[in-house]
Amino acid sequence: MTSTLQPVDQDEAVKRPGRWLALSVLVLAVLLVAVDATVLGLATPFISEDLKPSGTQLLWIGDVYSFVIAGLLVSMGSLGDRIGRKRILLIGATAFGAISVLNAYATTPEMMIAARALLGVAGATLMPATLALIRHLFHDPRERSLAVGIWGAAASAGTAVGPIVGGFLLEHFWWGSAFLINLPVMAVLVVVGIRTLPESRNPNPGPWDLASVTLSLVGMIAVVYAVKEAATHGLTGTAAGAALLGAAALYGFVRRQLTLPVPLLDMRLFRNRGFSGAVLADLLTVLGLSGLVFFLSQYLQLVQGRRPFEAGLAELPAAIGAVAAGLIAGHAARRFSVRAVVSGGLAAIGLALAALTVIDESTGYPLLGASLLAVGVGAGFSFTVTADVILSSVPKEEAGSASAVSETAYELGAALGIAVLGSIVTGVYRGFPSPPGTPAGAHESLGGAVEVASGMPAGAAQEMLTSAREAFVDGLSLAAGAGAVVLLATAGAAWVLLKGQKLDSSG
Repeated sequence: MTSTLQPVDQDEAVKRPGRWLALSVLVLAVLLVAVDATVLGLATPFISEDLKPSGTQLLWIGDVYSFVIAGLLVSMGSLGDRIGRKRILLIGATAFGAISVLNAYATTPEMMIAARALLGVAGATLMPATLALIRHLFHDPRERSLAVGIWGAAASAGTAVGPIVGGFLLEHFWWGSAFLINLPVMAVLVVVGIRTLPESRNPNPGPWDLASVTLSLVGMIAVVYAVKEAATHGLTGTAAGAALLGAAALYGFVRRQLTLPVPLLDMRLFRNRGFSGAVLADLLTVLGLSGLVFFLSQYLQLVQGRRPFEAGLAELPAAIGAVAAGLIAGHAARRFSVRAVVSGGLAAIGLALAALTVIDESTGYPLLGASLLAVGVGAGFSFTVTADVILSSVPKEEAGSASAVSETAYELGAALGIAVLGSIVTGVYRGFPSPPGTPAGAHESLGGAVEVASGMPAGAAQEMLTSAREAFVDGLSLAAGAGAVVLLATAGAAWVLLKGQKLDSSG
């Protein structure tokens, strides 16, 4: 019965009317997440000034979203396979918009951290569902490659739209307004999505195993927390305990998946070398990039003195490069090879990060702009092709789970990157020499130093700020170097792991 119906279903999927309009709804969901992430970077100096978080709290504001989303993505991807990807996408988008309001009106660092965590819960429903629905909408491989390219380009466009729109809002309104831009996007997504998106789910999903959900959540959060704690304070008892707890929970998760008749995540997916190589490339790429990106907006504003809107425009080359590369990545991978495009993209990012190790307070924009353009082009090629490899490696029934693994690697890499590379920046920064009587808050963050300077004598304030900015740039340069090493090593690993991997050209 199944074998006779499958070709008809596939043919209908290839020729489904309105599939490109449906794709536009999925693009809005990606924009929702991408805009939110970039707005946070621009708003950080304003949040620091208003909520006065400590350096540790500031890092938590930056990475708690990734902690929670990394812990829940696999569970939410599997839940979407079971209850329907359209349903979970629309529920998640509604919740994402509502919780954005809570982010906008946070009044304490603790409230902001909690709001970011809740946003992670909602965000975990969005990304796996969008990629899985693309797998359901586009069965023709070349169409699917283009759809994935558009999907990736939308994420990159969000990184451009977010800083520009956010910068405009931050210059004219209070910082919370930057989070409220999620509301109109969410409203359009839900209204249009109800009409255009097809429902899809695994026809034989099995039960949603709560024990597996708990093990996945505890394992991911504990491991990421352990890395963050160790990067900030060294190998403390707390870090070691969290690492052991996380490792035990993830070991239990894997063992349980191997014994369940219908697992939450099919571990056999990792036997596919292309799938495993693509996931590893995503994780390490984001790790190498994220810590630097998190602090770059602060560099442009607090070190070089650019206004928020100007800082947003300054980051535009990365988005332009990523959009352009994403749209042609599938064609390039078929003409040359998957490993050439992915490894070449990763090497370009690594070299661009290496170039940023020479920045100082007065670095001209040509170097910054060229480096950001190279980062964007490299990321556009790499992320688009790895997403295509992951989607084409699995049956469509498991598209949600496979997409969730891809997104988990992305979010885990972001959390680890902010924890490790961010802690490098913070660690170098905290030790800067300051005039006697400088309040301790100046050493917590550069935003804190700018705030403290307003209450100090002019001469001492200028001396302190000069020293603080130099230390911040030294930390940023060191983090860029570490990111470059990670990216160049990942390029080499991808060249080996993706050997012989091809994108499907049939259809």
